[in-house]
Amino acid sequence: MTDLSYGDAVATPNNADIAAFVLRVSTGIWFLVHGLIKLMVFTPSGTAGYFQSIGLPGFLGPLTMLVEILGGLALIAGFYTRSVALVMVPVLLGAAWFGHGGAGFTFSNPGGGWEYPVLWAIIMAVLALLGDGAWSLGKSRR
Repeated sequence: MTDLSYGDAVATPNNADIAAFVLRVSTGIWFLVHGLIKLMVFTPSGTAGYFQSIGLPGFLGPLTMLVEILGGLALIAGFYTRSVALVMVPVLLGAAWFGHGGAGFTFSNPGGGWEYPVLWAIIMAVLALLGDGAWSLGKSRR
């Protein structure tokens, strides 16, 4: 594997910085899209109704939508990456358990299985360990 760092040059990102950046921005975009779909397609009241239909309090729907939108924006910017990623873990595990748990493991099952949100939760845990990476507003790598 090639290391992109150059000696002790502080300003040059290394592979971990670049990996964290790519992971942070790509997952931030996915969260933003998921939250905006809840907002613009399903609407806050429709999202609340879905959460109630799976046995959760309705207010968790719009709250989840807000967490996805704001969390996605924060991840894209690299602002409080570790904290945001840790907040996303229980949201994703909740999606796996309540939203997809009854559909089995494989996400291609009808209703979407729990594999995809659990993978996302693992990715968020890894991102919390990596930190902001290169090109972020937070710079909490160390």
